[in-house]
Amino acid sequence: MKIAPEGTPFIVIGLALLVGVVAVAWVMGGAWWIAAAAWTPIAIWVPLFFRNPERSGPRDAQLVIAPADGKVVSIAVVDEPEYVQGRALKISVFMNVFNVHVNRHPAAGTVEYRDYRPGKFFNATLDKASTENERMSLGIRTPRGPLLIRQIAGLVARRIVTDHVPGDEVQQGQRLGLIRFGSRVDTFLPPDAQVRVKLGDRSVAGTTVLAQWPS
Repeated sequence: MKIAPEGTPFIVIGLALLVGVVAVAWVMGGAWWIAAAAWTPIAIWVPLFFRNPERSGPRDAQLVIAPADGKVVSIAVVDEPEYVQGRALKISVFMNVFNVHVNRHPAAGTVEYRDYRPGKFFNATLDKASTENERMSLGIRTPRGPLLIRQIAGLVARRIVTDHVPGDEVQQGQRLGLIRFGSRVDTFLPPDAQVRVKLGDRSVAGTTVLAQWPS
């Protein structure tokens, strides 16, 4: 199983604690075995959280591919003043702590805009999380027009990793970054883009088609 490099310290710590608790339980017995049993699923979950599977799917300049694994929690036309600078279609995907958290680029293009903003840590399923939570926004100039991707921290998330900076060329389906642990990714498109998902759908980063650019 391929693991995102950001997960290595957490995996090492989790396994080291498990070994330590089991060693103490072997000597002391009693409640320490309960502690070992309680910690075992956590030590197993940590590497699963940071898994980074290869993803294949449709690759086409006309399509917008999901940037995150998770559940589609919002589809709305909103004002986007930062990069699109006008009305935009926003499609939001919420990642729970059991989803793959490696994010992928929805479309190929050139990074033109990058903006980090500190903020609060509201539940990432809420619409206000898009503008009030800690977040990183990445604007991509694609052959079809501007696209904005916003990585948003949630209740548990406290670290947003974004791989690219202005001037970088990115490919559709390429790794964009990662958020730990439980969060949301918004994709902003022209308001007349054709939506290819519905609320409640499960998306797979790099595979699911979110929308199609307007003709």
